[in-house]
Amino acid sequence: MGKRAAARDQRAPAPAPGLSAVKGSGAPKASLELDRLIHERVRLAIVSALAVNESLTFNELKHLLGTTDGNLSVHARRLEEAAYVDCLKSFEGRMPKTEFRLTRTGREALERYLSHMEGLIRSTRAGS
Repeated sequence: MGKRAAARDQRAPAPAPGLSAVKGSGAPKASLELDRLIHERVRLAIVSALAVNESLTFNELKHLLGTTDGNLSVHARRLEEAAYVDCLKSFEGRMPKTEFRLTRTGREALERYLSHMEGLIRSTRAGS
C-alpha cells in the first residue's frame, strides 16, 4: 500500500449531522449521548410498542415481546423510574390489571434516540 493510500485510510470519516468528532480519537461521538436506557433491546421494544399503541397491558406486552414476567417487570420498572412510561394498576373484577402508557418524556426520548440512530446510519452509509 502506498503512502497516500495509508494516509487516506487513517483519516476519520466526516461525522454525520448532529455528531462531532472526539478530540484525538478520530471516532465520531454524539453531541447528545446515546440514551442507554432505551438502547437496551427489551426497553426499546417496550417504548416502540407503546409509541404506536395508546396503552398496552402487562400480558399484551409480554406476549408481543415474547419475554418472561420477571424480565418484562424489571425493564418496565426501569422505564417507569425514568418517567418514560406510566404504570397504571387496577382490578378487572377480582383480577389485577397492569397497564402501561408512554409518557411525553418517553416519547421525546424515543424521538431523540431514533434521530441519533438515523444520524449514525447516514454516517455509516456515507463512509462506504
